[in-house]
Amino acid sequence: MKTSKTLLSLAVASFLVACGGGGESSTPAAETAQPAAAPATQTAAAPAAAPTTGGPDGAAEYLVCSACHQANGQGLPGAFPPLAGSEVVTGEPSIPIAIILKGLQGELTVKGQKYNGVMASWAQLSDAQIAAILTYERSSWGNAGSAVTAEQVAKVRAATASRTTPWTWAEVSKAKLN
Repeated sequence: MKTSKTLLSLAVASFLVACGGGGESSTPAAETAQPAAAPATQTAAAPAAAPTTGGPDGAAEYLVCSACHQANGQGLPGAFPPLAGSEVVTGEPSIPIAIILKGLQGELTVKGQKYNGVMASWAQLSDAQIAAILTYERSSWGNAGSAVTAEQVAKVRAATASRTTPWTWAEVSKAKLN
């Protein structure tokens, strides 16, 4: 009985960390490093993509996103939007960069389906990690978006530095991010 309670506690804690559990302002720095570590069994589900510049491996870094958006990028209907075929992911790169940095809340339509939830901020990730994740997402599952660079992420990070709350879709889609 004690073992199953421990396993359940670990599973819940892993899920909370993987889904951004509390965002940047309430998560201690020691805990924010945790999302990159994932069980080896999860890596087999994600398509393989080797780093092209010697930086972080986008497929490996994407594991922090896969708990919600799934290894295949299809999301969960009604809960988490798909990244595969997403006009948000494949559009102007500054928008998904800003979403990762500050989070997103409220209504959003992706591939014709409405979602109304919250995505936590992942500002604790480095510019190189965010660039690798977005490059992976923009080139996987049939997506054909351009690569994202750490320099692009740094520009959006600087442009949004004073923002302290998650974006709404209306705000991020109209924001001056470059």
